[in-house]
Amino acid sequence: MTSGSNAVVEAHGLRKSYKPDITALDGLSFSVAAGSVFALLGPNGAGKTTTVRILTTLSRPDEGSASVAGINVLSQPGLVRSSIGSVSQHSGAMGLLTGHENLTIQGRLYGMRGARLRRRVSDLLDQFGLAEAAKRQARTYSGGMRRRLDIATVLVHRPAVLFLDEPTTGLDPEGRAALWAVLTGLAKAGTTILVTTHYLEEADQYATRIAIVDQGRIVAEGTADELKAGLRGDSVLLEFADSVSAEQFERAVAGIPQVRRATADGNVVRARVPDGPRTLPAVLAAVELAGVPVRSVSVTRPSLDDVYLHHAGHSFGQAERITVS
Repeated sequence: MTSGSNAVVEAHGLRKSYKPDITALDGLSFSVAAGSVFALLGPNGAGKTTTVRILTTLSRPDEGSASVAGINVLSQPGLVRSSIGSVSQHSGAMGLLTGHENLTIQGRLYGMRGARLRRRVSDLLDQFGLAEAAKRQARTYSGGMRRRLDIATVLVHRPAVLFLDEPTTGLDPEGRAALWAVLTGLAKAGTTILVTTHYLEEADQYATRIAIVDQGRIVAEGTADELKAGLRGDSVLLEFADSVSAEQFERAVAGIPQVRRATADGNVVRARVPDGPRTLPAVLAAVELAGVPVRSVSVTRPSLDDVYLHHAGHSFGQAERITVS
């Protein structure tokens, strides 16, 4: 966890329940360093959005404390709001207004006027690649353009901290890459960014630091490299025919001493082994002896999905399905 002297966002022991049997947050704690991209990574329903709502003063925890830019979110919510920008999962842009008008109205809400506001709006339109579309109604923008407009709008007043809740959901790969290019540029310029995401590859590639959230708790935290380095060995991934059950696979590998752990997710099984290339022949021999047909097999270094599995006890995909059901 980041030291308090360098932390711009701090959460301590946050707990939140919506009903007696629904716990959204279960003692969640973390801190975010200045000028970093901090990712809360977890499946839908893990507690990420609830955390952001508390930090942006839209909700209150049942227990715990939090501060943003050195301001207590519970006792001074107004000051917190003036210091942050926040983008939810749904677009906040007014569709009937142009991109230029959306930014201008936001600036006026924060007391900006005249040449100062005009320069700021022009700079943001250029920075976010929206200058050519500035006079078009926002409702005519593509999904990626609307997302960039959302972020540009909350940056008009130069907030110290930017909160983004699943900012790339619904965007195509090109749009996601373009948005992340903007976000990493903002972080390099000094903006502190807290982003929630369920895209493992985004957190791996772009986040300065990652906190993995499962069932309202942070189960692991560190850089992507630190988290993956904590898992020694490799993963052997085997894809079986749809007719093969998880029990059949478990019986097939039960007698292989090199397999530390094996978990099935549909017809794909991931086995943790100390040395993938050396262990692979034994794994293939065991499944062949058991008469279990294999469609494909691969050996990989630890991934964030492996980290999630190790700390949460189930794969990321399984957690998504548990939440949905």
